[in-house]
Amino acid sequence: MATVIKSGTSNATQLDLLSSSKSNSKANGKSNGAHNYDESKIKTLSSLEHIRLRTGMYIGRLGSGADPDDGIYVLLKEVVDNAVDEFISGFGTKIDVTIEANHVSVRDYGRGVPLGKIVECVSVINTGAKYNDDVFQFSVGLNGVGSKAVNALSTDFRVVAYRDGKYAEARFTRGKLIGEKKGRTREPDGSLFEFTPDPEIFEEYDYNFEYVERRMWNYACLNSGLTLVFNKQKFVSRRGLLDFLSREVDDSALYEPAYYKGQYLEFAFTHTSNYGENYFSFVNGQYTIDGGTHQSAFREGILKGVNEFYKKNYSGVDVRESINGAVAVKLKEPIFESQTKNKLGNTEVRSWIVSETRSAVVDFLHKNTAAAQTLQEKINHNERLRKELNDVKKKAKEVARKVAIKIPHFKDCKYHKGDKKRGDESTIFLTEGPSAAGSMVAARDVETAPQCVWKNKSRDLQE
Repeated sequence: MATVIKSGTSNATQLDLLSSSKSNSKANGKSNGAHNYDESKIKTLSSLEHIRLRTGMYIGRLGSGADPDDGIYVLLKEVVDNAVDEFISGFGTKIDVTIEANHVSVRDYGRGVPLGKIVECVSVINTGAKYNDDVFQFSVGLNGVGSKAVNALSTDFRVVAYRDGKYAEARFTRGKLIGEKKGRTREPDGSLFEFTPDPEIFEEYDYNFEYVERRMWNYACLNSGLTLVFNKQKFVSRRGLLDFLSREVDDSALYEPAYYKGQYLEFAFTHTSNYGENYFSFVNGQYTIDGGTHQSAFREGILKGVNEFYKKNYSGVDVRESINGAVAVKLKEPIFESQTKNKLGNTEVRSWIVSETRSAVVDFLHKNTAAAQTLQEKINHNERLRKELNDVKKKAKEVARKVAIKIPHFKDCKYHKGDKKRGDESTIFLTEGPSAAGSMVAARDVETAPQCVWKNKSRDLQE
């Protein structure tokens, strides 16, 4: 029922009409303009429809490609991760990546997707072999979502699997199957994924090749022996995280980086002349930009190792100031805080990472006396600097406290005489005794009017 208010109607009459209309709406169990809420309004979306509708749940931010965390790079990462998982499992040592006019192609030389399940593996959510530890023990993909999200968010998506001289191919548009092929081939075993991000989702976008090249370099350093070729440019690392960290710190390292590689843990660190702590942490090849329990345990292990070697009780602040480190762990069942896997949450990894890191740090310092001496000098320097800064802060607090003691009942204002903004408006209110100050506190302008309360006029004014 609509309420019409004619011109010339009094304000009181208009209010009465509006009030009456709202009351009638409430009485009918409806609000103005609201739709009926019944069974017909309940929707059930397919998994791929849900990915398109709630994209941020699956790939984080969308963006235009101007930021390395934008969605188009997440799509690329999801596909390359599958290829890297094959390498980690011992199949295939090369991955070819090509991007032309925003069309992405990723070819690995692993086992290839099982031919009879190729459609399900890229279109049915929570479907895949990543749930089977017999096939993938240290996989980045965990939830059976990655390639499905790429499929749902692409205008053109093509997957081809090659196994034992046979192939199976499937093509999709925005997650919907449009064609399949099967036959024989001479192609080596492996999988091929091609896709073009959907402009309806990402609007205007473009790949920044510098970001892609950095990702390829990260993959190479985290998987020694793996060769990645991006647009004919080769990325390969022989020294793992040591290569990665050396490139990050360049010539600013104070000593040759410490490096350790075990069965499940790999790390490298050094100190520089810069300020602050800087870490790069990875889980099964996934860059955990927000760190997590593995990074915290790594930091703790360094401190314990340093204190054990020097037989000191150095503060963690002094030991870690100016440090640059990289740590990578392999876990069978990593727990991430979101689908984008930015932070690790496994609590059970702490003890063994701390212990293994501590032992490795002690071993490194015993074997590298020059690095050990430089590190101790750096820690001692950090300690002296911290204490000097603390002394300055302490003296500044003492001065501020003395000023506060001289004027115990002084309420300051924001702008003082001489300030460019409202400085000329500054006025001080003097009140005799706390009782007189009560009403003045509420009346004064806190921007320009300080207030002082005193009990003895002559004595306090002289002070």
